[in-house]
Amino acid sequence: MKKTITKIRGLTVNVEVVEVCQTDQNGGVLCYIAAIYVQAHGKAEKTLVRKSRLPGAAAQLRREIERDGIQAFDRITGSNR
Repeated sequence: MKKTITKIRGLTVNVEVVEVCQTDQNGGVLCYIAAIYVQAHGKAEKTLVRKSRLPGAAAQLRREIERDGIQAFDRITGSNR
């Protein structure tokens, strides 16, 4: 089992994506899950905003945030600011 943590630092919040992937002996994916957490600057608690079973969720999220900035984050959390 492989666990990867991707941290994306923002101006007001940090986004953390925890990916867990388990493969068989031939390299086939048996299980994949990504949990996306948001942590406000200066706070200790993290809030789970979404889970994904699609491989590559962290890379896709990073690209969207780099391209769209805060608007990508609004789509992830479902908030309307």
